[in-house]
Amino acid sequence: MPLTLDKDIFGRMLLAHHQGHDGSHFIERSDGLLDEFPSGAYFGADWSEGEKQAMNLVRGRVLDVGCGAGRHSLRLQKQGHKVTAIDVSPLAIRVCRVRGVRDARILDIACLNRLPARSFDSVIMFGNNFGLVGTPFRARGIMKALHRITAPGAKIFAGSLNPHQTSNLLHLAYHGWNRAHNRPAGLTRLRVRFGTRVGPWIDWLHVSPAEMKKILGGTGWKMARRLGDKSPGYVAVLEKVSRDPA
Repeated sequence: MPLTLDKDIFGRMLLAHHQGHDGSHFIERSDGLLDEFPSGAYFGADWSEGEKQAMNLVRGRVLDVGCGAGRHSLRLQKQGHKVTAIDVSPLAIRVCRVRGVRDARILDIACLNRLPARSFDSVIMFGNNFGLVGTPFRARGIMKALHRITAPGAKIFAGSLNPHQTSNLLHLAYHGWNRAHNRPAGLTRLRVRFGTRVGPWIDWLHVSPAEMKKILGGTGWKMARRLGDKSPGYVAVLEKVSRDPA
């Protein structure tokens, strides 16, 4: 059976789970690798060690980038934070609102400049959501936009995955292909498959802490520390530099 293109495939999966249906889905990589994921992971409290540590450091007004089903926003609301949750998926935002996220908006990460200047004290990009930047070049523009919309002293908690911390031959071969085509090793071309539907191909960037530091140069942000355990996944604490980026 041919697959049907669905531009909001991720949100459709979240909505299915919220309505009590099986939301199990696959992440397909451009080399054909398929990984199956349970939809409950986007709703539950099974967070990474880095995310657990970061939640204790969040302060003030919060922007949740790529909020999904809103699990982090809901926890921060309960802690008394004013949270703005954004996602490019209309159905994900629908799920967030139904679940109780008070300020959930449909907004692409590329459109952050639509938000008012100096509006946020903390930005969370959990679930490896630093990868939403797509490419190192695009990342710099997004980081500059985050500089404009955050208050002095703001912090970003950026989740990523160190692609080099692996011995998996399939992953290493993919990294090698990327390098041979002048792409960062951790730049992954992927799409979501759910039932008979498939989403569009997107670029998702995985970076090591050293690579993240290099990307941040000239954006008005510096990496202060790495949170997490010894696994490849981590959360970087990014501190706002007082001067405006070039």
